[in-house]
Amino acid sequence: MPNIKLWLSYGACSLAPHILLHEIGMPFEAVVTSVSEGANLTDTFVRLNPKKRVPVLSLDGEIITEVPAIATAISSLAPQRHLMGRTPLDQARVYEWMNWLSGTLHGQGFGCLWRPQRFSDDPGIFDRLQTKAKTTIADCFQTIEGKLSGPYSTGGAFTAVDPFLLVFYRWGNNIGFDMSATYPKYTAFARGLVDRASVAATLAAEGLDPSLKPAS
Repeated sequence: MPNIKLWLSYGACSLAPHILLHEIGMPFEAVVTSVSEGANLTDTFVRLNPKKRVPVLSLDGEIITEVPAIATAISSLAPQRHLMGRTPLDQARVYEWMNWLSGTLHGQGFGCLWRPQRFSDDPGIFDRLQTKAKTTIADCFQTIEGKLSGPYSTGGAFTAVDPFLLVFYRWGNNIGFDMSATYPKYTAFARGLVDRASVAATLAAEGLDPSLKPAS
């Protein structure tokens, strides 16, 4: 049995690998870490991940960062669950989803909305950057809405893409998007997902509302 440790922040993108660990049912240690701007990160965490972000996964002392890579590592622990896709085409689709979600929706969309200083040293244009970021997020959500056609995103079965999509649905609610009215298929997908045992257990562990109500 491998020694598994996951560094996470409640409600962050680390929610996705946290769900995957519950999905495979292996014992692991969760280490809650704040990586908000100005957070007083420990020297130990910075040595683990000089990028100063969660999630961070340790497998028998080997450190892995970035959600697509961590999802791949977790999937390898339970290959019978096919979390990265069952067929070669499904696997390609999983990576297609994961890379786009990570690079475009997360990095360019939410990253620019919440951290405009990463994109410019001029505070005078932060408002414009954040306006553009919301447009990027909305465009991505519309793409997701068009791609979803059932309870799972890829190959008719649960994969690592699904909890990652749940992360962004929650974030859309948190920034004031009317997710249920604007993206009905995405909403149906998310509501179905929270009933899954691994998802319910993870939301409970992080103290997150399973009703997916918009933030007040």
